[in-house]
Amino acid sequence: MDKVMLITGASSGIGEATARLAAKQGMRLILTARSADKLNSLVNELGRDQTMAVPADATAPEELEQVIKAGIDRFGRLDVAFANAGTGVEHPGVEKGAPQEWRKMIDVNVMALLYTAKYALPHLHQSRGQFILTASAAGRRALKGSVYGASKWFAYGFGQNLAEEMAEWQGRCTTICPGMVNTPFFDEPKPGKLAAEDVADAVLHAINADPRNNVREIFLMPND
Repeated sequence: MDKVMLITGASSGIGEATARLAAKQGMRLILTARSADKLNSLVNELGRDQTMAVPADATAPEELEQVIKAGIDRFGRLDVAFANAGTGVEHPGVEKGAPQEWRKMIDVNVMALLYTAKYALPHLHQSRGQFILTASAAGRRALKGSVYGASKWFAYGFGQNLAEEMAEWQGRCTTICPGMVNTPFFDEPKPGKLAAEDVADAVLHAINADPRNNVREIFLMPND
């Protein structure tokens, strides 16, 4: 598959698993996250002819813009942008929540998503490409006092709205809504829950669909 894909939050979890699967299918990859060491290790494993690492903070718009510019300079195009970076909070709820954690989470779960779309869209417009974002099952239902869930409500709604905008030029937008995934997002392992590879499978399913088929949403839950 001769496509160029950007992945944010690519150094671990869902982003890393997606990079591995996409590389196996022949895609060229622009990988970004804050951890330069982890990114470079992954690029060394997957091959530097096919992948590149551009460490950056996705909440800094000027850094994210430079990531995409570096990818275009290297590969000449952008076909898929996967806005995957996300975070949660240590103190759940509103009354007992920590406002400083809310700010960080909103910067990652909301603003970084918007920045990724803003700077990727002109290139996706040229290629009639695809924007994919990691939302959550938490953004499809009410969870008691969950500010994290509310941030994913935004992601879910944004994905639906962006799909309408991109449809004007035959672009595709897919919102990925997984239930609990066993990744480093959690302090302790979550056996029996989804694996990062399950979500990666969903992402590549949407990419591999015939161009006439705009897979707008994939909702996946652990079978437990």
